[in-house]
Amino acid sequence: MAATVNIRQQAPANEAEPHPPAVDAGQARAEARAAARELARLMRPVRASMLVAVGLQVVAAAATVVPFIAMAELAKAFLADQVDESRVWSAVWAVVAALVVRLVLGGSALVITHLADLKVQRLARIQMVERLGRVPLGWFTRHSSGLVRKAAQDDIADIHYLVAHGAVDTAAAATVPLAGLAYLLVLDWRLALVGIATLPVAVVMFAVTGREMAAKNSQVNAAVERISLTIVEFVSGIAVVKTFGQAGRAHAAYRKAATEFADAYGGWVRPMLSVEALATIPVSAPVVLLVNLAFATWFVTQGWVPVVDAITAAVVAMMIPAVIMKISFSLQSRQTAQAAAARIGTILNAPVLPEPAHGRVPASASVEFDAVSFSFDGHHRVLHDITLTLPEGTVTALVGPSGSGKSTLASLVARFHDPDAGSVLVGGVDIREISSTELYRRVGFVLEDVQLLDATVADNIRLARPEASLEEVRRVARLAQIDDDITALPRGYDSVVGTDALFSGGQAQRVSIARALLADPPILILDEATAFADPESESRIQAALAELVGGRTLLVIAHRLASVVGADQIVVLDGGRIVETGTHEHLLEQDGAYARMWRAYQPATVEGSRR
Repeated sequence: MAATVNIRQQAPANEAEPHPPAVDAGQARAEARAAARELARLMRPVRASMLVAVGLQVVAAAATVVPFIAMAELAKAFLADQVDESRVWSAVWAVVAALVVRLVLGGSALVITHLADLKVQRLARIQMVERLGRVPLGWFTRHSSGLVRKAAQDDIADIHYLVAHGAVDTAAAATVPLAGLAYLLVLDWRLALVGIATLPVAVVMFAVTGREMAAKNSQVNAAVERISLTIVEFVSGIAVVKTFGQAGRAHAAYRKAATEFADAYGGWVRPMLSVEALATIPVSAPVVLLVNLAFATWFVTQGWVPVVDAITAAVVAMMIPAVIMKISFSLQSRQTAQAAAARIGTILNAPVLPEPAHGRVPASASVEFDAVSFSFDGHHRVLHDITLTLPEGTVTALVGPSGSGKSTLASLVARFHDPDAGSVLVGGVDIREISSTELYRRVGFVLEDVQLLDATVADNIRLARPEASLEEVRRVARLAQIDDDITALPRGYDSVVGTDALFSGGQAQRVSIARALLADPPILILDEATAFADPESESRIQAALAELVGGRTLLVIAHRLASVVGADQIVVLDGGRIVETGTHEHLLEQDGAYARMWRAYQPATVEGSRR
């Protein structure tokens, strides 16, 4: 067969996923509980060190109250008829000791939590990389690259505050008022009651807000995802929609997503701000001081407490406002961290590709589909009872209307997915019994949507064979018609893709072909390689493909029927079923689906040539 094979345009790896649906309150609460479990799982490896850090911070925070106690003792000492110097110095040294304890233990706690944060980040990223290396390749076609990037970067960063600061800040925030309350109880139980008199009102209001906000968090996160995906779609497709005069419709979709986000965010933030504003009034410093001084005046006039104790109690009670705000901020950071942990969990819980305990080695490069059926969701089948054989060293072309299942069928050979029924065999061995390493030595791809790494051109070509010499790399580059273009780059084969090597679509395609030539797989899947190439690039790509296809078992997904007329067999798919199989001449004689496609293709070809 002449090497006039093409590659169908593949959905980009970062293609936006379907917009996530809106979330009701019950589902939001369930998701919040699941997110909390994911966060607990991420923090499990550092739980012991976090407990140590919290313990140190509790002692450091308790030392914060010592200066107030010392102040009261100093006041009593100076107001006495005769100043007791030893009592004064004891109070001074107690303050110094408290400050040292607070500095050393508080600093140690932060060092421990920051080391724990680094460990959480390292383990989470390692686990994500390991998981992504084991998921079926089809997982990446259903999930956007934005999800992976956000989880590995933004979401890990969102957990930072909770691990490095949140736990110790919350411990300190809870310890200070408890230590202060304990001291007030020592002074007088009535002073202790007055010190926390305004606290229950704020706690109840914050608790109500917290429950409402936890339920709305998932709704806000879903709205953020929707508007983010709409932005990606809008930016990536703006040239197309403007060309066809549909910019208004694209703007309308973006405006709709932005409005939904604004409504969701407003519904989340408005009650929080209003309740928080009301809740902070009872624990604001002026209100706390006013209440405590009013009751203290009464207690002093009644002779229940001395003036020094009353004033000290009022000062200690004023620590409560800052404590409440710290706890509120910590709770918000926990909710943010839980949402981030849920997205990280999407990757860590992705189903892995089952690997055989003892992988088998195929005896040949033949491919067989034995009664294969497949669905993406387990309900709606896209392939129905496919039985097909690709003999070793032959060319098989898949043709049919869009959505007929051509790409899905080809992807099963590379085990992007496993079939729901039946089996795919390579060399007489079910691919589920072949290790992924062995399988990908035997099955290669050349896709229209070329993915090049941010690495040197040479490393991009030797991706499947890192040990290949530069001479081997140049040999396949010459066969792929790309050597001259590479040597013209500022640093030749050492030029970095995306930095000093900016390839056109046709050039990138030829780099991809060179990569496949160096890998030298006996089975090759071609998916419409020249669909969007200009005439000059197309001719050079076709010349490169001529080198690539020789002697291999070839599975071609074709839209330009003229490119596969010389195939050993042409398989016509429609609705996920094989409707015809044969050579070009045989299928034309049958005057069936393929013949109708050919007759429709011919006028379009003639019209295109006239233009």
